[in-house]
Amino acid sequence: MRRKTSALIERLDERGRLAWLNDASSQIGTTLDLEQTARELARFAVPRLADACAVDLLEAVLRGEEGKRVMGAEVPVIRAIAVHTVPELQILESDPIGSVSAHPGALMTDRCLMRRESVLISHLTEADLAKVAPTERRARKMREARVHSYMAVPLMARGVLLGTADFARAGGSPAFTATDVALAEQLASKAAVFIDNARLYGREREHVVTLQRSLLPRAVPSTPGLSVRAHYAPASEARGVGGDWYDVVALPGGRTALVVGDVMGHGLSGAATMGRLRAVARTLMTLDIAPERVLARLDLATRDLEDDQVATCLCAVYDPADGTYTLASAGHPPPLLVAPDGSTAFLNVPVGAPLGAGVIPYDALEHRMPDGARLVLYSDGLVKNRDDDVDTQLEGLRRSASTLGPEGLDDGRLLDPVPGGDGRFDESVLVVARTGGGVEPRLRVWDLPLDGTAASAARKLVNEQLLLWELPDLVDVTELVVSELVANALRYGDGPGKLRLMYDERLMIEVSDTGPDLPQIQHAGVQDEGGRGLQLINMLCRSWGSCRTPAGKVVWAEQEVPG
Repeated sequence: MRRKTSALIERLDERGRLAWLNDASSQIGTTLDLEQTARELARFAVPRLADACAVDLLEAVLRGEEGKRVMGAEVPVIRAIAVHTVPELQILESDPIGSVSAHPGALMTDRCLMRRESVLISHLTEADLAKVAPTERRARKMREARVHSYMAVPLMARGVLLGTADFARAGGSPAFTATDVALAEQLASKAAVFIDNARLYGREREHVVTLQRSLLPRAVPSTPGLSVRAHYAPASEARGVGGDWYDVVALPGGRTALVVGDVMGHGLSGAATMGRLRAVARTLMTLDIAPERVLARLDLATRDLEDDQVATCLCAVYDPADGTYTLASAGHPPPLLVAPDGSTAFLNVPVGAPLGAGVIPYDALEHRMPDGARLVLYSDGLVKNRDDDVDTQLEGLRRSASTLGPEGLDDGRLLDPVPGGDGRFDESVLVVARTGGGVEPRLRVWDLPLDGTAASAARKLVNEQLLLWELPDLVDVTELVVSELVANALRYGDGPGKLRLMYDERLMIEVSDTGPDLPQIQHAGVQDEGGRGLQLINMLCRSWGSCRTPAGKVVWAEQEVPG
């Protein structure tokens, strides 16, 4: 067998060989993918330097760790990453790609791994084949393919061993010489730097993704009347990771807050900023503040950051009592509504300035959701590409959601990569919330009279409802709590508005009024006749709180359910 090509490296002069090595810089390391770089090395070496080339890398390098710096007595574990041969040598058997390379001991490549020295066997003998091939079967295949010359060089970068590259010639190809070894060492040195760069890049990406995932919610809480599925997809490149977040927060009265945000930056700094903003947003949402006011507070918090960050954010609060969402946006892409019949449309949420821009206030939109509808919240990485404008990207998202179906939406298939695409270059989060799903709450809402009979009416309503829910043990405490809440509404809030009672994992009582002032626990003296109502509620209930509403305020209390 003799190779047909006339471009054998032996036929090139010194200038031609330098030009060939220079070509390696443009054909190897075209991406920052470690395994792809190894494949490019194997393809570049065949057929001009060798008839066959195999690249093995240390297992530690594949995990993103540093290679072997200090020589030791044991052969490090390596894995087969790339193999390339001329057509005539495809009968050769090599280690399956990705598997641990077979090293029974006393192989010639052990010298590369343990002593970092190149190996040259210009003319293979029967005894040499046993030192090159790890099994008799592979040695027989090499013999049948008329492999007669072999060399191996270590892949070294920055004084660290990364792996080895093996080369073979067969048939009528000339035997390897010391000049070929020197050339292979220079080629391996160039390729090793590219491989190590890819390792460092992959390790950085892994660190950022790990930090990013650790800052996102680990689980979605119980959401009465709402089934929520959340997904995160990192970018394929490290520079596109870090900054996108979501949160699902259980609020008093069975409400649920959904938050999606995107910091205008990536990497470790973007992930760190995301973590701080998510913590602030979660704290504000747990105070049951309206979405538009949450964004205003977040804008102030973003401006206080030292690194002048800007972020977009979308807040949505779902109330199972009337099936409505209250939404507010700070420069974020619009949420997508998927109706029960599969039709799709974007909600026209008023778009305010991004967080950190200092342009407030924000406006809210209230939208009633039909039972079984889905609200899709996302970051711009879901639609972003390098070719289309924003309107085209959003229209593509709408069409995709229309064709996926309910299960596809819930499973996060909107995040699936585009077939034939280059991979996601920006990370994305996806939150899909279906109304009428999740835990079905036992919820009752009543209008209370505005006169002095409100307290007795509230006690009667609560008593009857708790007996229907088979919670007789909670009747006495709940009657006392609701009496105090209604009394506060009568005294400080121009009379109560609505009484809301919800039984889920806990029992929640809520009374609304039109007063602007939020209640606080008073330090009542021994001789004082009043001022102890909230003290009693604080002692008897698991938690209590209050929040402002457009019409006034709401005061709530939460009790544990026995058993």
